[in-house]
Amino acid sequence: MPDNPHYDDLETRTEDAREDALFAALRAQLAHAKSKSPYFRDLLADVDPGAVTDRAVLARLPITRKSALVDIQRPGNALGGLTAAGDGALRRIYQSPGPTYDPEGHGDDWWRTARGLYAAGLRPGDVVHNSFSYHLTPAGAMMEAGATAIGCAVVPAGVGNTDLQVRAMADIRPTAYCGTPSFLKILLDKAAETGADLSSLGKAGVGGEPFLPDQRTAFAAAGIDAHNLYASADIGLIAYESDAREGLILEEGLILEIVTPGTGDPVAPGQVGEVVLTMPFNRDYPLIRFATGDMSAVMAGASPCGRTNTRIKGWMGRADQAAKVKGMFIHPRQIADIVKRHPEIQRARMVVTRENGQDMMTLQCETSASDADITNAVTETIQATCKLKGAVKLVAVDSLPNDGKVIDDQRETAG
Repeated sequence: MPDNPHYDDLETRTEDAREDALFAALRAQLAHAKSKSPYFRDLLADVDPGAVTDRAVLARLPITRKSALVDIQRPGNALGGLTAAGDGALRRIYQSPGPTYDPEGHGDDWWRTARGLYAAGLRPGDVVHNSFSYHLTPAGAMMEAGATAIGCAVVPAGVGNTDLQVRAMADIRPTAYCGTPSFLKILLDKAAETGADLSSLGKAGVGGEPFLPDQRTAFAAAGIDAHNLYASADIGLIAYESDAREGLILEEGLILEIVTPGTGDPVAPGQVGEVVLTMPFNRDYPLIRFATGDMSAVMAGASPCGRTNTRIKGWMGRADQAAKVKGMFIHPRQIADIVKRHPEIQRARMVVTRENGQDMMTLQCETSASDADITNAVTETIQATCKLKGAVKLVAVDSLPNDGKVIDDQRETAG
């Protein structure tokens, strides 16, 4: 029987069929979350689940920020009331830096990583050397669950112990690797140094850090076909790379929004912004409009590999662009508030510099207007919103870089 290039038929659905299925599930999820999760019961108190029929309505729902989990998950209430699984219904609880805490429920491939690993070439009968961490964080368990769902055997290597890992790989002869790209490079270098034979490796699913071009080149030279995976401890698999190598394809169980950092407002198509995700099918952990803090952008069109879901450009930095100026923090949401008060501004970026030993702020505003009264009005709004004085510079529409930056702190890079 020929190998199926897609994990299942969900990957080739029409856009309308996918959207209908996601929003039907979301309405049920909203009702479930309000019923079972104390946190979402309060957050969504004024939301009618049946009225959330499209993305425009979804965009009016409140955001839950990953950066706020440390405060939401108070001591003695480690999961912050976000779960909707009921007492005793969780399988594991993990700790991530912060610290924040992430649940895992029961069921096969709870993190939905099998789809990304399948796109990376893993098939039944493969032996996977898994070097993601198994200690406190869920990465190792996430990838193991996906690999076993496909039908692979897994070597639970975890991190560190390079010599022992190379020995195990030479002895066991795994056909695939999961882990960070940097550690795979370390393993290959150690094997070359010691003469260990790792030629059995032919495929890899890598993530947890940027996948750099020189790493791709090194893996290809070693005969390893490596694919990028984008996942997080709270969401699970977010997006994955296919053989087309053109962006990352969104996982089928998610609703994606790209918003202006510090707000819940969707950006224009193709613009860089913060990744916000909703999980309409995870009944244990019903995250709704979860702002990840990661930056990315949607790519136009569908992947040449035949998968029809949304593509993103991958991880493009962090959305937390707060800068401390003259002892005061400036946040992206404040810049968004300024723009909302002046409809003639299409986009804005606060540039922070240091001149003659003094911190300086200049708000660059994309606008077709040139009236000095606008400059004066925006200057007053900066003072009222940020409690600091700032200059205003009017620039042409579409002249600011499409990199998602709302606050550009140039003091660190100044010579």
